[in-house]
Amino acid sequence: MSAWTDRILQEFPTELARFWIACDPDDVLLDEGVLHSLRERGFEVLPFDDSVVFRTEYEERYRDAWDRGEAGSEKALVLQLRGTDVHTLPWDYIRQARIVSLSLADLFSRLSYGVVRQIPSEHHEAMFQAQSRHAPQPLGEAATKDFILTHVFRISPYMLGGPDDFWRELLRLHYRGASLPTVLADHVAQLLKDTAIGGLPVADLLSSRSFTLRVMQDAWRRFLLQQGIDAGSGPDAEAVEPIAIAVPFEHPDVRAIVGTLFLDGGLRPVGVGRPPAGVPEWVRVGLVEDPHTQADLVGQGVRRLAASLPSAGSSHRDWTDFARRLGELIFRFHSLNADAAKPLEQQVNQLQRDADDRLRLWLTTHFADLPSLPAARGPVMVHHVPRYLALRRAAGEVRVALVVFDGLAMDQWLQVRDHLAARVRGFAVDDGACFAWLPTLTSVSRQALFSGLRPREFPTSIDTTAQEPQLWARFWQENGLRSSEVCYAKGLKRTEQLADLAVAISKPGMKVAGIVVDMVDELVHGAMLGKRGISGQIAAWCDTGFVEGLVRLLAAHGYQVYLTADHGNVEAEGMGRLSQGVVSEVKGERVRTYRSDALAASVPPELDTFRLGVPGLPPEVLPVYAGTRKAFVPRGERIVAHGGPSVEELIVPFVRVQVADADQ
Repeated sequence: MSAWTDRILQEFPTELARFWIACDPDDVLLDEGVLHSLRERGFEVLPFDDSVVFRTEYEERYRDAWDRGEAGSEKALVLQLRGTDVHTLPWDYIRQARIVSLSLADLFSRLSYGVVRQIPSEHHEAMFQAQSRHAPQPLGEAATKDFILTHVFRISPYMLGGPDDFWRELLRLHYRGASLPTVLADHVAQLLKDTAIGGLPVADLLSSRSFTLRVMQDAWRRFLLQQGIDAGSGPDAEAVEPIAIAVPFEHPDVRAIVGTLFLDGGLRPVGVGRPPAGVPEWVRVGLVEDPHTQADLVGQGVRRLAASLPSAGSSHRDWTDFARRLGELIFRFHSLNADAAKPLEQQVNQLQRDADDRLRLWLTTHFADLPSLPAARGPVMVHHVPRYLALRRAAGEVRVALVVFDGLAMDQWLQVRDHLAARVRGFAVDDGACFAWLPTLTSVSRQALFSGLRPREFPTSIDTTAQEPQLWARFWQENGLRSSEVCYAKGLKRTEQLADLAVAISKPGMKVAGIVVDMVDELVHGAMLGKRGISGQIAAWCDTGFVEGLVRLLAAHGYQVYLTADHGNVEAEGMGRLSQGVVSEVKGERVRTYRSDALAASVPPELDTFRLGVPGLPPEVLPVYAGTRKAFVPRGERIVAHGGPSVEELIVPFVRVQVADADQ
């Protein structure tokens, strides 16, 4: 256990009380490691976001059991109050609970609170350790920024004045997945404004990996032209704004990281004709000369991913980052022709199985922490999405559109993204990812996505999506909008449907749009040729113009577009049907749900199945999952399905879409 986590746990001695109130204005308790450690000691943390929801949870899962002398769901419950005034809580809570206070100002007493509160929680542990070792006396605001840059992010802004040094450290930073918080990026930009790189968008480059990669993709194309290689005008020729920034690709340190970014999919190789003789080998990694070159990239990518599988102690960010890299690799694999793909098929399949097995183990101890994590920097789970969009509206995004591609896996999103980049002028995205709900069924995860609720909070409609429009509208009404300012549309998949959508979203008072695009899910359930076949069908569907038409339409009417999915999909092999009549409440191809433990235990033991104790589901919903890459269909039959906890089903895209020239 880290010193940071141990310091927080000191406030919660075991056996001292069953009910706690933590005044926690800085969300200290919602650190992933802290939540996990508290749970291991029998403490459940519930944020006090909604008084009715909290009381229901408290009464049903804890207080009633405690009054009967039973243990309840956990040994102790912690009410997490995002504030310091405990008297805003009901009196019976105050009377029964032990009250503690936590704040970053106290925990980081030698650093500037104004700076510390703007640093994401995943860096608190490193900051706490650095403060203990290297900060003997209180530091002011500027000194705190320099201190965190040096000891947490391992960057000294005073040594970044030259282009080579700047790009080397920038790429090392993003390769570690450690983009600078805005407060630090702005500080570095201010320090470097009078240096040789002062004309660059330094703050944007340091704070946004996606922006940096867009700049580098454009710079790579221009670099190839300088080398006499015709790079054409592929997907990334149009950036959000024309930023002609030179990147020192030939610097040895920069070159090494750039090669890795091509292998991992952060940068996309450029299709070229026959390159001139004498092109250096390190340049060829960023070229697509023939199918065998692309196949070599996929093979190298498989080996790199296999060597970097997240571990039992990894964070949810490690898994979402891995899922994006795996999606990129699967997309590339499906882009190969059959002859080039065949020798790699076994390697790719083994990587997928290993990743799914590793994720299943991780979920048994970490999934319970995810629903309570804060959504201010981006949703961790799909039910965080409405809350995040509400925060974006409060930050100035007046019109917001949530586009949900039902059943879109990460690799399929990357295919759609490349299509949009090639067709929509000024198109760019800030790529991200989040976790769907388990089981990964539309009625469970999509309802959570539109309602902002955990499935436990909509038990009567968990097997249908009929309540989605009302749940979507109710969330926004609770966040200050009128019903006439919110619209919901589903079943969209064809260009001729866009005219009716335009009428709905163009009303002067409209503020928020929720849109379901269900073409991919239809393709999944009708798939005959696996995910490779679906890839071809998605390409044909994209060629109809629907996707770019939808994005352009929303952007033209002033909507900030966010795109996500309720779940993904995975290739699976049949292990035999379950013939249980009405015993199973929900009959997915990768999952069955039951109303009691006795019924769940009726699954024949010879079938490869397992259970995951997932908090947040109604108590009468007990899922039984098919084993890794297996399905409840006739033995040997190969299908594409969803419902289970594989990487491709559970971790879905969540992206912010930008269109600079919406009217073109």
